[in-house]
Formats: sequence, structure tokens, C-alpha cells
Amino acid sequence: MRGRKPGLGPAFGNLFTSNLASSLGDGIARTAAPLLAVRLTDDPLLISGIAALAMLPWLLFAVPAGIIIDRIDRRTALALANGGRAVLAGGLVALAATDSLTIWWLYVAIFLYGIGETVYDGAIRAVVPSIVDRRSLPRANSRIEAGELVVQNFLSGPFTSALFAVSVLIPLGANALVYAGAVVLAVLLPRAAAGTHLQAAASQPRAAWHHQFADGFRFILASRMLTTLLALSTFIGLCYSAATASFVLYLLDRLALPEAFFGLFMLTGAIGGILGSLVAQRLKDLWGAGTAMAVANVISTASFLFIGLVPTLWAAGVGYFVSSAAVLVWNVHVMSLRQSVIPSRLLGRVHGSWRTVLWGSMPLGSVIGGALGRIDLTVPFIVGGGLATIAALVFFRFLRTLPNPEDIDNGDPRHDPPPA
Repeated sequence: MRGRKPGLGPAFGNLFTSNLASSLGDGIARTAAPLLAVRLTDDPLLISGIAALAMLPWLLFAVPAGIIIDRIDRRTALALANGGRAVLAGGLVALAATDSLTIWWLYVAIFLYGIGETVYDGAIRAVVPSIVDRRSLPRANSRIEAGELVVQNFLSGPFTSALFAVSVLIPLGANALVYAGAVVLAVLLPRAAAGTHLQAAASQPRAAWHHQFADGFRFILASRMLTTLLALSTFIGLCYSAATASFVLYLLDRLALPEAFFGLFMLTGAIGGILGSLVAQRLKDLWGAGTAMAVANVISTASFLFIGLVPTLWAAGVGYFVSSAAVLVWNVHVMSLRQSVIPSRLLGRVHGSWRTVLWGSMPLGSVIGGALGRIDLTVPFIVGGGLATIAALVFFRFLRTLPNPEDIDNGDPRHDPPPA
């Protein structure tokens, strides 16, 4: 058919299927964690600790995880990450079955889950550009993001919330089995998913692992574009984590949402994210990646401010829907831009360094949000959403100048791409 875009290939299809299995486990874990926390305590600060500990591993382990990803077969990295999380899920089943689960054991489990996520997230993002050409990166990343949203929210979210009313053991046990299945699927991925960095490493002397900690940071700091993007992303991410730290308590206590409908409510974000995945490539084709990112950034931040200013259930649903759509558009294009700039041999380390700064700052935002929530549960949205919106407006012009992924090596000095 005329004008029809070529497919992304069988290697991407296999990767996409493997990621769906892992995403199902992630969705069960992310829905179960706040629901377990609410059963164990009603303190907003302790509940915000769940979000903080989920992000803390990115501050401590993202760079070591990136070094591992750049040194081994990336299929092995995926399998190791999911295997560890399967064992953790089994441990939570044992604690819950013996009535030994406390908020402190939940903290430990969430922290260890986060360590596994640093490896898995870096590996899956590094695999995509090794099997997809740069022009197709936004489309591939959109499908990855959309698949994760569908599985984590439409399937695992309602599934977990509904079964919680029956027994916490059922969703936790299912989580262990799903991660174990994802391990098998990762091992069966095609050779292309191993990464081209292995061939390059075979022909060059490999530096000691402890000498590679700063490689990712050096690469980012060599680019004005990447440095500015990271600074902006980090500030908005801190504001976002502050706004959402007590979201579950805001919905259940302030807006009187029944616990059994928590997962159903989260579908508003999933639907918004799917919409974002459908329009991300089209917005890039229509406006260019930079303008699409600038507009999405303003919309996503203003939506959280709206949630705080209008404390009703319908406003929370609308705000969460719109913000999720805009955030996905932003994420797709930021990821595609980075993947087009970073050489395969450095993908893990640069991604780990980026996440160390960005996601490593989010525990601070979660703690700030929890403290603000003690004043009033709307305050985190007003403060976090308001500050993020101001930053989005200040950097709007900068974002509009960003290139499309396929144009990143066009020699324009404004884009200042670091040497490959």
C-alpha cells in the first residue's frame, strides 16, 4: 500500500513480546505496593517512603548497572534482572502468608525491586536502537511504552486491585510466576538483541570496570543539548514525584475512592498514555520532535497543577489522563533523541548516568511531597505542578530547537552532539 511505513522487523517483535511479560510483573508490583502500604500504615510520610525507596536505587546503582549492560550480552542482563525479582516476589508471598509482613519489610522489597529495575530498564532501552533504525526510533519507543501501559494498567492494575479483596497472596504469587516466565522469554530473544557492543569490545582492549563510572557523565557533559535536557528533566521529575508521592492517599482518603476501584481509576492514566503513544510519531512528523516535546511538557505539568486546584474525583481523572498522554509523548522523543546520539558501546553507561541524576533525585521529591501532604493532600499537586509549569514555560524556546533523531548528525553546532 502506498505510503505505508515498513514494519519494525521480527527482532523487535520478539523483544516487544518479552517486554510485555516483564511489564505484567511490573504492573502487579506497582499496584500492589501502595495498596499494601495503605494496609500497613496511614501515615502519609511513611507511604511516600514507598515511592522514595522505589527510586533510590537509581541514585546508587544505575551507573554500575549501566557498566554491566555494556559488558555482557543484553539478553543475559534482562534475564538476571527478572530472575531476581521473581525471587523477591516469592519472598513477599512467604512473609504475607505467615503474617510477618511489615512496612519495613515492604521497604526492603521495594528497594531490591528497584535494583533489578535499574538493570532491566537500561538493558531494554539499549536493545531497541541495535535492532531499529534511527528514523523508526519514535515509533518503536511508542510501541514499547504503549505495550507497557496496556499490560500494567488494563490487565495487571484491575487484576491486582480486585484480587487484593480476596487475598494478597494471589497477586503476589502471580507476580513471581510472571517474572519467571519473562526470564525464559529473554533467553529466547534473537542474537541481534545481544547488542553490537560485544563485537566492538572484542576488537578493543577493555578498561577495568571501576574506570568506567564517569564515562556516561563525561558523554552527557560534552553536549550542551544533553546537559540542558538532563537539568530540565531532573527538576520536573523532582516536582512530579513530590506531586504524586501521596496520590493513593489523596484518592482513597480525600476523594473517597474505594480501594477496589484504585486500579480502575489508574486506567485513566493508561488510556491517556495510549493516546500519547498513538500521536507521538504524528506530532513529530507535523511539528518536529522539539516542538512536540515543548508543548507536551507544558501540558503535562499544568495538568498536575489542575488536580491540586480542583480537588474532585473527576478533575483528578481528567488531569491524570491528560498528563499521562503528554508525559508519554515527552518520554518517547527524549528517549529517541538520546538513542540517536549515544553509540551502542556507551548506551548502558549513559542511560545509567542519566537515570542516576533524574530518578535519583525523585526520592527527595517524594519525601518533600509526603511532608507537604501532611499540611493538606492538595498542596503537593499545587506546589509541584506549579513549579514544574514555570520551568516548562521558561525552557519552551530551547525545546523547540531540538532536532529529530534522524537529523542529529546534521552538523548544526547548536545541537552540539558529542563525538561518537
